[in-house]
Amino acid sequence: NLFILGYFKYFNMLVIIIEQILEKNDFQTFFYNILSMRGTGALHFKEVVLPIGISFFTFQAMSYVIDVYRGDAKTQKNLFDFGLYVALFPQLIAGPIVRYMDVAEQINYRRESFIKFTSGIKRFCYGLGKKVILANTFALVVDNIYTLDLSKLGVSLAILLIVSYSLQIYYDFSGYSDMAIGLGLMFGFHFRENFNYPLTSFSITEFWRRWHISLSTWFKQYVYIPLGGNRNGRKKQLGNLGIVFLLTGIWHGAAWTFVLWGIWHGFFIIMEKVTGLANETENKLANFFKHIYCILAFVIGWVIFRADNIKYAWDYVMNMFGLLHLKPEEFLYGMPYYVDRFEIIIFATAIICSVPLFKNILKIENKAARTVLNIWLLVLFVLSSATIAASTYNPFIYFRF
Repeated sequence: NLFILGYFKYFNMLVIIIEQILEKNDFQTFFYNILSMRGTGALHFKEVVLPIGISFFTFQAMSYVIDVYRGDAKTQKNLFDFGLYVALFPQLIAGPIVRYMDVAEQINYRRESFIKFTSGIKRFCYGLGKKVILANTFALVVDNIYTLDLSKLGVSLAILLIVSYSLQIYYDFSGYSDMAIGLGLMFGFHFRENFNYPLTSFSITEFWRRWHISLSTWFKQYVYIPLGGNRNGRKKQLGNLGIVFLLTGIWHGAAWTFVLWGIWHGFFIIMEKVTGLANETENKLANFFKHIYCILAFVIGWVIFRADNIKYAWDYVMNMFGLLHLKPEEFLYGMPYYVDRFEIIIFATAIICSVPLFKNILKIENKAARTVLNIWLLVLFVLSSATIAASTYNPFIYFRF
């Protein structure tokens, strides 16, 4: 499983490294070309194309092997049932990652019902709205600004761009997870939640308990705990955490920006363990500053994640904090050029929906309130469908992984 994943995902990167070694440049040129992922074409290899969803279904196949080996699940002797698990279409493309032990019984003994089917439709419509109306609106803002030269951004546009991207990736990915969970429920499958309002976190440790829960759970169960977890002393625990987050970055793709993104989050996780910053406190002022710190940390992390190379990420962060010393006349456009009234409404809606004010909205049991909710979801579905029909191609961000 790892060999197949490694070939499709990292072979191109390996070829570039070998080509740069054969080029025999000085160390500075070699280092720059490696970080910029510049190949020479000397080996004449064709670029390997990444199959859609390979990271997700490979991790699910590995989950089967490990769960059976550990005795957490029985061996699946029906090839079609095993194929159903690995290629289960609702969440195949972008998650959540489904562990075999979580659905082993459901493959043969799940129960479909009208209530589950309608609940699945509601969850699907909810996720579709998050993706099409919220995430795609932010995608337009991001794409329009990202085409500008970095020297033309200035502080305000740099902040607008990365805040828009942070909201885009959250609503894009969580929207897909909602749709996948809803589709699964329609067929009688119960998938675990993948997001739990991560933008309300007070530490990066808490952020990773709430963000892409299926990925962090996978690494915890199949990497962190087998390495020893927190059983062999603080030093070993911190080392295990560093390994897990390095692998998390590498899992996202064959680019040094992803490696750095994993190291960035690993650094804060380790720092919070050492300082106790992740510990809960009742002090409201302390919580306020912890929340600001957390937002800054993961927003800067998204700069690294989105950047084409490490140098661009560094310059972008410097620009965000006004440290590039650009002159005002160098800025091409101001913020109002990219954000009109509609975008402002979408921003406000996104911020409101990022906190658990409507956490249990899909579980309403009052008949009148449920009727209003169903009408609202129907309108949301119609608006989303109309938006899809009128918009250009805009795939889910996690397709690329």
